Amino acid sequence: MSEKTARRNWIAHLWREWTIESRRPIAPAFAKPNPAEWNDARVTAAWLGHATVLINFFGIKILTDPALFSRIGIRFPGLTLGPKRLTAPALESHELPKIDIILLSHAHFDHIDMRTLHRFDRSTKVITAPRTKDLLRWTRLRDVTELRWGERKSIQTSAGKIDIIAFRVKHWGARMQRDTYRGYNGYLFEREGRRVIFAGDTALTDSFGDLRERGRIDLAIMSIGAYNPWIRSHCTPEQAIMMANDAGAQFIMPVHHQTFRLSFEPFREPIERFEAALRDAPKRIALREIGETFVLPL
Repeated sequence: MSEKTARRNWIAHLWREWTIESRRPIAPAFAKPNPAEWNDARVTAAWLGHATVLINFFGIKILTDPALFSRIGIRFPGLTLGPKRLTAPALESHELPKIDIILLSHAHFDHIDMRTLHRFDRSTKVITAPRTKDLLRWTRLRDVTELRWGERKSIQTSAGKIDIIAFRVKHWGARMQRDTYRGYNGYLFEREGRRVIFAGDTALTDSFGDLRERGRIDLAIMSIGAYNPWIRSHCTPEQAIMMANDAGAQFIMPVHHQTFRLSFEPFREPIERFEAALRDAPKRIALREIGETFVLPL
């Protein structure tokens, strides 16, 4: 299938999503995390759906690419024109703990969801990709830092300091048709000798090997869906594992699947391929379903 044909088919799919599937029920999440019970002396992470992961990093609360409403896309008064969730978020915005830091990987509607971001106030700090800060100007978020690849930001919170480093991935950052100047990032964050990668969206790239010089990677949060036919910007499950292995990651958390229909692979295919590729090392799989919680071993 050519990219032009795929794009035409995708536009037809979005129209069906809006006109036919509006009444389709949204399945509940597999489990419901309880962050109030998480230990601030540990690293704990729960997959809330799509690329949204809630992390307690030794007491610092981090949220990645928050998208917690029933649809993503272009917002009009009273409605959102875009894909509808297949699976509900494991937590709604009012159920979140107070968030210290939001990480935004790039400007696509499924990663910078303005309706969700409006739920946070100026006390939450934001790290985002180059030339994306302007998208947040109508929110209450004021402490916003853009990082280029290789740049580092040290953030002081009430629970202590954390270092965040942006790294190169293979994707694209435009939100609309013409704003192709926007950037896109993966992030490595470290504290108390532990390191976590949030890769955002990426196709297969050799940049993950460079992360080894930072030290052992304890957990890699990797997108594994939306590769058919968008293989030029989204990796397959097997490629996600390859890149996590290049970084030397001990555990891998597969995200970016089972939430929105953004491509043509079957609903369960990404996680089934991911599990099959790690069948000889299943303990490396941090979690499998939306709502599950992973606690990094000591």
